[in-house]
Amino acid sequence: MSSECKNVSNPNSLFGDMSGSNATVTPEGCGSVSVVFPITMMVTGMVGNSLAIILVYISYRKKENKRKQSFLLCVGSLALTDLFGQLLTSPIVISVYRAGLNWKRVDPAFVLCSFFGVCMTTFGLGSLFMASAMATDRALAITAPHWYSNNMKTSVTKQVLPTVWCLVLLFALLPVAGVGKYTLQWPGTWCFIDTGERNTAGNTFFATTFAVLGSCSLLLTVFCNVVTIRALVARCRAKLSASQSSKQWERLTTETVIQLLGIMCVLLVCWSPLLILMLKMIATHTSYHKCRTKMVSSHDLQMECKFFLTAIRLASLNQILDPWVYLLLREILLRKFCQVANAVSNCSLEGHKETQKETQKETVLDTTKKQAFENDEFQKLSPVSPGGSGQA
Repeated sequence: MSSECKNVSNPNSLFGDMSGSNATVTPEGCGSVSVVFPITMMVTGMVGNSLAIILVYISYRKKENKRKQSFLLCVGSLALTDLFGQLLTSPIVISVYRAGLNWKRVDPAFVLCSFFGVCMTTFGLGSLFMASAMATDRALAITAPHWYSNNMKTSVTKQVLPTVWCLVLLFALLPVAGVGKYTLQWPGTWCFIDTGERNTAGNTFFATTFAVLGSCSLLLTVFCNVVTIRALVARCRAKLSASQSSKQWERLTTETVIQLLGIMCVLLVCWSPLLILMLKMIATHTSYHKCRTKMVSSHDLQMECKFFLTAIRLASLNQILDPWVYLLLREILLRKFCQVANAVSNCSLEGHKETQKETQKETVLDTTKKQAFENDEFQKLSPVSPGGSGQA
């Protein structure tokens, strides 16, 4: 929000029918400034997720990637979930901003409000569940490779993913069936679960279930990634006795650990504020509907309202960052890019010579194995093998 925004009384404002009172406010002068944010998020999200889907599709079609198809399906499903989430919600937000933050101009009957809330719930939980599925996949692949290769078939993944989608969608439709409620949120550009309404049947149950499911999914992802990191470090230490492969395993382990730590940091930063805030609001039976009334003059209340808006924006930002932390900014690609950049700028000339000397000392057999291993890792689009860690 711009510091130039002002709260003014407007009896015909966007919140008139939703709050049951005409004493409502519209943040005047914010539309032309804040519309840049949703437009930027939509464009960057579409580009990143589209690139991820293309790369996953190319790798999935390759015959040598049959062992990796289960994991590729999870990555592709996550990218599709994030892409559709932005395509279905961002245009509505942009339209409301262009309408001067007046939701009623865009949606007089408030039908889009329920649709928006369903999308937020479906694609929010869907992204978290997909992240948990991939974290579980990685943990099983590295800790129980033989069991994984015998039981986790591609057909199982194809059945589980649509099931998760359907269950999440059915849950998100509960307010449409009368259990729970979606309501317009400050500053009137988005709709989400009402956390303070106690008169609506099942509203507390619905809001609590969303927050608990999201929190459990987040914790499961972090737990599985920690298990994977520990298992990889243990394997790397076990490989130290083999001098020819120890450097290779040390490098791959470092890259994997960095990527998994990045995934955990992104998830925690993007989702923790919203989930924690929702649990707090549910426990105290409060909501930020008062943000849209004249009572918003309190400085502390203004800060709380802005923090809630920031929390939902961070959760939406996760849809943009997912394809980059899972695929597009893989450490192996970053390293090669940095090597080229350093060579051009002559900043790492000595290091480049050292690398050439070490490469010349390697036997032809070791070099061939190393290249085949890196190509396999690159095609898989993840540093951890979901096919059973055959190289271990």
